[in-house]
Amino acid sequence: MILLQINQLTKYYGAELILSNMKLEVQNRDRIALVGRNGAGKSTLLKIIAGQLSYDSGEMIRPKDVSIGYLAQDTGLESSLSIWDEMLTVFAGLLAQEKELRRLEEKMAKPDIFQNDVLYQKVLKEYDERQVAFKDQGGYQFEADIRSVLHGLQFADYDVSTPISALSGGQKTRLALGKLLLKKPDILILDEPTNHLDIDTLSWLEQYLQGYHGAVLIVSHDRYFLDKVVNQVYEISRNTSKKFYGNYSAYLMKKAEDFEREMKQYEKQQGEMEKLRDFVQKNITRASTTKRAQSRRKQLEKMEVLDRPQGDEKSASFSFEIERQSGNEVLNITDLAIGYDQEKVSNNITMRMTKGESIALVGPNGVGKSTLLKTIIGKLPSLKGAFRFGTNVQVSYYDQEQADLKSNKRVLNELWDEYPLKPEKEIRTILGNFLFSGDDVLKTVSTLSGGEKARLALAKMMMEKGNLLILDEPTNHLDLDSKIVLENALIDYPGTILFVSHDRYFINRIATKVIELSKDSSEVFLGDYDYYLEKNKNRLK
Repeated sequence: MILLQINQLTKYYGAELILSNMKLEVQNRDRIALVGRNGAGKSTLLKIIAGQLSYDSGEMIRPKDVSIGYLAQDTGLESSLSIWDEMLTVFAGLLAQEKELRRLEEKMAKPDIFQNDVLYQKVLKEYDERQVAFKDQGGYQFEADIRSVLHGLQFADYDVSTPISALSGGQKTRLALGKLLLKKPDILILDEPTNHLDIDTLSWLEQYLQGYHGAVLIVSHDRYFLDKVVNQVYEISRNTSKKFYGNYSAYLMKKAEDFEREMKQYEKQQGEMEKLRDFVQKNITRASTTKRAQSRRKQLEKMEVLDRPQGDEKSASFSFEIERQSGNEVLNITDLAIGYDQEKVSNNITMRMTKGESIALVGPNGVGKSTLLKTIIGKLPSLKGAFRFGTNVQVSYYDQEQADLKSNKRVLNELWDEYPLKPEKEIRTILGNFLFSGDDVLKTVSTLSGGEKARLALAKMMMEKGNLLILDEPTNHLDLDSKIVLENALIDYPGTILFVSHDRYFINRIATKVIELSKDSSEVFLGDYDYYLEKNKNRLK
């Protein structure tokens, strides 16, 4: 069953063309990913489908009875209710039906009804009909559904009477997702749903979406997640869309195959055209061959000329170098306790880093992964234990919140002021490698998007040439192409890396060791994320 069709849709912001001749079809049980560069128009298209934005031309066809549920990026649930009461609002209709059933039960128990067979049978029939409808609509299941979703989103240990207003931003975002999942719309639209989710929660969400009764339309930069969930990919590039079947990995493979085939066809045609032109040029004036030359010229004129296949849009291009080598021992942590204002978040942390290692810190949200990084770099005091850097260790730190990028400087000066002896051309070249070109370098830093701030923070870190990179969620806000560039740069990096990430594909490519933090310990796994998952598969199920 077709739930939604978009044909030739076009969208402008002012005079700027954002989407052109877009085509999209959503059928029941489809699992669709929208992919493309930051700024390509993915979120704009989702908002148009959800009815939050208008479009300029084209058509969007949707049957009246098809419901749509939309979760925008980082949407937090704002409510004065408790966790449980807010989730119950999804089932207001069923609660009203349940109340009506209780009323009918009380009515049937009254002597004047109970003793009058005609009235009693009439009320009993109404009760039976309402009870069947109540059951068919999930009336005996919705409380179990709420508990299941709350458990999957890591609220199992929370007091469900807790006011939502007392929760953190990340917890409110997870609850907004949970409330939308409980509504079970025919088309579920999720814009970056994996933000603020730890690895256990991601695994649960993947399984939930795989079994979802309706269609799912997703924008996500999490390749592992997309490979597990989607069966179609629409690429939005250069204002238009192209459809691919399969998951994200299949899309990458098919895209490469299509480009190679189209390039061969283009080059073959160009060769044929060159031969025809050459023949015409040499033979058009000869009496003996002029007819053949005229025939070839007509053949050229009738030929439908193929456009040169367009490759990928420009990607960021960078690498990380070091100024000097560290000693073999890079970082030693012994029985460390971390937290805020003397309140411990995690305890008994012990780990050792040696030169050239790339260590991923994993664990549930709130266990102290970012807190540990901030403690190591001196932004927070340790509460117990000790840590020590080795000889010649020079630390470069990437903050997931880009807390240091709030200045009113221009992008150009954000770098140039720290390296005033470098010529402007060199600074502009570096910024160009991070996709800041032309007037982009004159933008004010505080007005940049999340993706732009992330690239600028990476540019600053690259220039520091530290031999120990400490990275807190470095792939947040990066599009899929920029992630690949970052991964390749880190794989080639000659120093040592300690990082926190929820991107399992990224962990698999970068990590040589995984350390899992819990509230009372740290455990070392000598391998990548898949090895860690294998060792913990019974717990993660």
